[in-house]
Order: sequence, then structure tokens, then C-alpha cells
Amino acid sequence: MADTSQPLLIKRYASRRLYNTETSDYVTLEDIAAFIRDGREVQIVDLKSGDDLTRQYLLQIIAEHESRGESVLPVDLLTDLVRSYTSQSMSIVPQFLAQSFDMLRESQSKMMENMGAMNPIARMPGFEAMQAQQQAFLKAMTGGMMGGATGQRDAADKPEDGPAEDLDEIKAELAKLQAKLAKMGK
Repeated sequence: MADTSQPLLIKRYASRRLYNTETSDYVTLEDIAAFIRDGREVQIVDLKSGDDLTRQYLLQIIAEHESRGESVLPVDLLTDLVRSYTSQSMSIVPQFLAQSFDMLRESQSKMMENMGAMNPIARMPGFEAMQAQQQAFLKAMTGGMMGGATGQRDAADKPEDGPAEDLDEIKAELAKLQAKLAKMGK
């Protein structure tokens, strides 16, 4: 059994193939994205030079998802990020983003605790469906980063009675939240 408290070491060979050192097999960017969604930290290093390539590959994963229409980052935010590389604000942007995601994780965790079985609302008919929708929304909002935080991931992945309209509502709410985040970044 692999030690999941340590980052999963992925080695990049000269052929640009990525090698999972725990399972002794080659992996793709989508495999690495799945490890991360499952809550695993990864470290990608160049076999020959020993350079850490993790940031480069994580950005590549994000770019591929964005190019497939799985847009999480609004254009305004991306524009502001590009500007931050050439301005004095560059020093505060990483801290702001890290704190924003920390607050998001913390609020999701508290919300899930409040929605737990000890809450009398949990006994109401239809509560489980509502909770599954909320978890699906949070998963969509965070791009799956919160994978194991709720312990009910499967319910969020497959809401039983959530029609396509619910997904549209979730996407609309996500767009509103992204717009608010973009305004906060200005």
C-alpha cells in the first residue's frame, strides 16, 4: 500500500512520457488530474535534470480542461492574472488566490457539517436529494478539488433525481460566483 501522506512522485523521461513511481507504469495528464481530484498531492520531476515540473504540468491540465469547454476561470480573472505578472500586484495575487480557496474549502466543510445527520432538517423528506444537488454544485464550483472532503462523493457525482435543469441552475450560480470573484480580484 502506498503512503498517501507523501506526494505521488511522477518522473518525466526524455521521451516526455510520465512514469508513476508507485505503480511502475506510465500515466497521462488525465491520470494525474484524477489523482489530484481524489485528494492526492503529486510531484512531477524531470528524470535527467531533477527539475520540478509540477507547476508546468498542473497549468497544462488546467489549460486542457479550459480548452474543452470546462471553463472554471472567467476571462476577466485570466486577464487579471496575466496583468499581475507585469505589475506590482504580483506579490499579493498568489496569497489572495490561496486564501480564497482556503476559505472556500473551509466554508464547504462547515456547510457539510451543518447538513449532517444531527441536523433536524436532515430528517425532512427530499433532504438527501437536496444535499446531493448541493454537493454536485460544490464539486462543480471547485472543479472536483474537494474530492474526499465530504465523504459522500458518489452521491455528488450521480444525483439520482437531478434533471438537466438542475445542472443549468448550478452552472448559472457558478457563473455568478465567478463574476463576484473576478470583481474581488480588481
